[in-house]
Amino acid sequence: MSEHEQQHHDDVDTLAVRFEAYRGHLRAVAYRMLGSAAEAEDAVQEAWFRLSRSDTSEVQNLGGWLTTVVGRVCLDMLRSRRTRGEEPLDTWYPAASAEPDPERDALLADSVGTALLVVLDQLTPAERLAFVLHDLFGVPFEEVGGILGRTPAAVRQLASRGRRRVRGADAPETDLVRQRAVLDAFLAAARDGDFEGLLAVLDPDVLARGDAGTSIGAIGVASGAKNFAHLAALSRPALIDGATGLVLYADGRLERVLTFTFVADRITTIDIVTDPARLAELTIEPA
Repeated sequence: MSEHEQQHHDDVDTLAVRFEAYRGHLRAVAYRMLGSAAEAEDAVQEAWFRLSRSDTSEVQNLGGWLTTVVGRVCLDMLRSRRTRGEEPLDTWYPAASAEPDPERDALLADSVGTALLVVLDQLTPAERLAFVLHDLFGVPFEEVGGILGRTPAAVRQLASRGRRRVRGADAPETDLVRQRAVLDAFLAAARDGDFEGLLAVLDPDVLARGDAGTSIGAIGVASGAKNFAHLAALSRPALIDGATGLVLYADGRLERVLTFTFVADRITTIDIVTDPARLAELTIEPA
């Protein structure tokens, strides 16, 4: 064995020792994401494969790096349950997050039982990831957003929806009915070029953002929506990762998705997604 080969072998052995120190934590994350001990082991093993093939010389927080790797692997696995043949994205790079806490993991193992896993299984993949990583393991919203390709505010909303379902604090379907009514009013006003109708459903400080830029305030957003009446005519309501939104298809291909944040029966945020890679990540269901 050459000196170079020996050095590489030693580096891999050292990396394996460091990885083993985090295995219990990673298994806890994966189990809560997947609800299956066997799949959790598969996810942890995949994390090792990715680690062994990666240059981690610049990674300062290996535990955080591995946590987000496992989160991404689990997200792909959850989505594959819903959409056959979906390929994982190769362009994602994990961010650092909080160091694992073995004592907290042990407490969670006792507190997270079958009942909670049943509830978690009812969440969308994005909701489950946001809730598990943030609420159970303390990963910041910014870093969960790095996994999902979402803004911290959007991830906060996902985690909040997951938290409400887990706590049984409200009836999500009731919220969806109210949101759908607001969305229908928005869509009708946009199709008709009804400026006043748009103002009626937009929060005064509404934020609309997309690849083309950002617009703030009901007047600016309403003007933009009015000018795109032809796109509104082609848009259809849908559930985007379990949330109320709009989709636009052209020649059978998904071209645009609009997701909304609602407060007090008004639209406060509109996120416009046109990037093909991000569109491919979304779970879209008929509304």
